[in-house]
Amino acid sequence: MKKKHYFGRGAMFLLCAVFAVLFLLPTVLTITNSFMSESEINSNYGMVFDTTTGGYVSKHVNLKFIPDKVTFSQYVTGLVKSPTYLIKFWNSVILVAPIVVFQVAIAAVAAYSFTRWRGKVRSLIFFFYVILMLMPYQVTLVPNYLVAERLGLLNTRWAIILPGIFAPFSVFLLTKFMRRIPYALIESAKIDGAGEWQIFTRICLPQCRSALFSIAILVFIDYWNMVEQPIVLLSDADKQPLSVYLSSINAGEIGLAFAMAVIYMVPSLLIFLKGEEYLVEGIAHQGSVKG
Repeated sequence: MKKKHYFGRGAMFLLCAVFAVLFLLPTVLTITNSFMSESEINSNYGMVFDTTTGGYVSKHVNLKFIPDKVTFSQYVTGLVKSPTYLIKFWNSVILVAPIVVFQVAIAAVAAYSFTRWRGKVRSLIFFFYVILMLMPYQVTLVPNYLVAERLGLLNTRWAIILPGIFAPFSVFLLTKFMRRIPYALIESAKIDGAGEWQIFTRICLPQCRSALFSIAILVFIDYWNMVEQPIVLLSDADKQPLSVYLSSINAGEIGLAFAMAVIYMVPSLLIFLKGEEYLVEGIAHQGSVKG
């Protein structure tokens, strides 16, 4: 029995290792290729990136992880010679940062209200929240466009920030999380003379800390990689984030595209590594209360 147990654990570990390598492969490939020269990239990937060149381009694709000659020219171009990329990067920060902060803050208050408020009206409103959450953003993109146009917000950052702040995703998750908090804790606080604000800030929020971090990470990654919203709602290219601009880099600057993609991945990776513990805890425990 022990041999079968060890064999099963070994097979599961091997399977997880294989999937981990497959998931990390594109990221590692992007990082290493960002240090290759344009000529080396063309020789390795050939027709994959060939759209306009009339010269010789290899028809065979060669996945290569170690550059023949390491070069930092792409990073120098993106960070020093061409400030456009840095401007686009900060456009992404300006759009995403307030969405994450205010969406989590508003979701916490709304979730507490849904948790404490009893009645059929609450259930009906929460049902509509669930329906809105199930709809992909592409479905609500046209109504958002029409509302932004009517309010005069079209081609401004508010056209993206305001719908993002009031997105129902965080409200739904936090409500489900808060409902798992033992009601005895809230009753004890009320007996001790605590008001609603004190119950919210001193009882509910500390118990939901892992959920708040998890939701903040998920919201950041979602909006950091947004493409459809800026394309439709921001016609001015100077206001669009780097996620949109990366797709417009032409085939003659593939090395530059790799370098900018690496820079664009850094905030997501840092936030994930910093909040990995909270993310795993929030998903695994689903609102369990620590003693």
